[in-house]
Amino acid sequence: MFNAITHSQIYVLDQDKALDFYVGTLGLEVTADVDLGFMRWLTVSVPGHPERQILLEKPGPPAMSEETAEQVRELVTKGATGGSLIFSTDDCRKTYEALVAKGVEFTEEPTDRPYGIDCGLRDPFGNSIRFTQPKS
Repeated sequence: MFNAITHSQIYVLDQDKALDFYVGTLGLEVTADVDLGFMRWLTVSVPGHPERQILLEKPGPPAMSEETAEQVRELVTKGATGGSLIFSTDDCRKTYEALVAKGVEFTEEPTDRPYGIDCGLRDPFGNSIRFTQPKS
């Protein structure tokens, strides 16, 4: 029936700040930045892989009422939306060091796991991000 996942979504509180973090700091690239009138459709992807995009969505109308949007914003800030992003990397420790040098604060340093080496951080809004160097 299905043959791919093309888009995933996370909530961000400020799309310009999200662009700065996801593109400027993490090195992703913009795949779409479109003003639809009722919302800004802003997606990023790993460079060279536009087939899998992340929608950086600001909570609010028309998808939800302002009251619900405020509740979602509170949950995002607490890191409690339940969503997360997991990236792969060829060298977890090197990627970690490069991001620390850019001022990224981590929730977990690179750690050896049965599946490889991974670490964790939160974006400026509270969303959980991990990246993993798969075991070869």
